[in-house]
Amino acid sequence: MLNVHDIHQYYGGSHILRGLNFEAKLGEVTVILGRNGVGKTTLLKSLMGVVPVKSGRIVLDGQDITYAKPYDRVKRGVGYVPQGREIFGRLTVQENLAMGLATLPGSSQIPRELFDLFPVLKQMIGRRGGDLSGGQQQQLAIARALAPGPKLLMLDEPTEGIQPSIIKDIGRVIRMLADRKTMAIVLVEQFYDFAAELADQYIVMERGEIVMRGRGADMEADGVRQRMSI
Repeated sequence: MLNVHDIHQYYGGSHILRGLNFEAKLGEVTVILGRNGVGKTTLLKSLMGVVPVKSGRIVLDGQDITYAKPYDRVKRGVGYVPQGREIFGRLTVQENLAMGLATLPGSSQIPRELFDLFPVLKQMIGRRGGDLSGGQQQQLAIARALAPGPKLLMLDEPTEGIQPSIIKDIGRVIRMLADRKTMAIVLVEQFYDFAAELADQYIVMERGEIVMRGRGADMEADGVRQRMSI
């Protein structure tokens, strides 16, 4: 579903992403791990088009989207849940979800399935996003990204600042979505146990480079936990 070829990215004179190559397959969760500052968020922003890449290619479902605008990537099937959620605090839950449909015809309805995945959103449909707890806001951000039916879902540290019960709910939803074989999922994460539970394949980044990769089932044997703790 997603193929990343030799991506390089700079901030000023700093070389942030250094020749990254990987693919994210339909029906799989690709977990990207690494400590703060190694380029994980920059990678997702580059894949979303928020930050244009310096060189390399990004291919989604056979189409080159390297230089496509962010809204064009959404139209082509990219869903993005940014770090920090970035919901609209003054808008209601319903209005936030409707924003996820912005690239679809005006008559498009909020998919009822979103409320099956995250029942709390139905209960709080008229409440302002800024009045929700952190965990509820994260569920709203994921639902908003799912609203248009993406082929690729990218999540940037969805467990950050979230209570354990909601982390479990989010993990359950991610696994369910992957198992349907209708989308590829790229998950940036620092919480090793959460990542290991979901990963079909893993990537470890250091200093803007991929230093380890493999199947999720092999993470413990490959020493990923130890590598993350160094």
